[in-house]
Amino acid sequence: MLMDLVSIFPQMLDEPLKAGVLGRAQDGGPLQVRVHDLRDFARDRHRVTDEPPYGGGPGMVMKPEPFFRAVEHCLEGDRDPSRTRVLLMTPQGRKLSHRLCQEMSIEDHLVILCPRYEGVDERVRQWAVTHEVSLGDFVLSGGEIAALAVVDAVARLIPGVVGDPESVADDSFAGDRLEGPQYTRPREYRGLGVPDILCSGDHGAVDRWRVCQSRKRTEMRRPELLCRRGR
Repeated sequence: MLMDLVSIFPQMLDEPLKAGVLGRAQDGGPLQVRVHDLRDFARDRHRVTDEPPYGGGPGMVMKPEPFFRAVEHCLEGDRDPSRTRVLLMTPQGRKLSHRLCQEMSIEDHLVILCPRYEGVDERVRQWAVTHEVSLGDFVLSGGEIAALAVVDAVARLIPGVVGDPESVADDSFAGDRLEGPQYTRPREYRGLGVPDILCSGDHGAVDRWRVCQSRKRTEMRRPELLCRRGR
C-alpha cells in the first residue's frame, strides 16, 4: 500500500513513521509512506496556506488551492482511482474503528490530509475528499496525530507488516471482543501471581481460559460489542 500524508508540519510525521512496525514495513516491506509539506503546493512567495474566513469569525481557514494541488500530485500515476481513498482528518468524520481500518487496509492508496486552525475551505471536502475520519468526540490542534493513528492501525492489518499474523487476529475488536489478560515472567511478582492454568502446558485448557476471560472482560467493559452480534 501507498500512503501519502499532507501537512504544514511534516516534521511531526517524519520521525514516528521511521520507528517500530511502521519503519520495518517500509524497509523493503509492503508499505510505502510519503510525507508532503502543504506549503510546497502554495504558489505565492510566502507559501501561504490559510486566510481569514469569509463572513468573519475567529481563527483562520486553510485555503483550497494548496490542497487541490497536493491531492492532484499524490494521485499522479494511480492506475485504478477506485482503489484510492482521500481522507480528511476531522472531528466531524466517521469515527475510526477496527472495521473501518479493515476496509481501508485492502485499498491500494490512501491520501491523508491533515488540517489545522478552523479547518479547511469547504470546497476541499466537495472536490478532493472521499472520506472524512475522526478519532472521537474531541478536538486536536491538527490532523497529524490522528493521521498517524490511521497509518498505524491500518498498516498492521496489511499482510506482511506484523511478523505474527495471529497477534493481529487476537487483538481487541478483531472479533467484536476485547483481548483478555496477558502474563509473562516472572511467575510471581510482589505477591501477584500468574494463573496456574497458563503454566499447565494444557494448550486446549489455555485456549478455553482465554476465550472465557475475553468474554468476561468484554461484558464488564464494553458489553455493547457482544450485543452487536447477539453474543
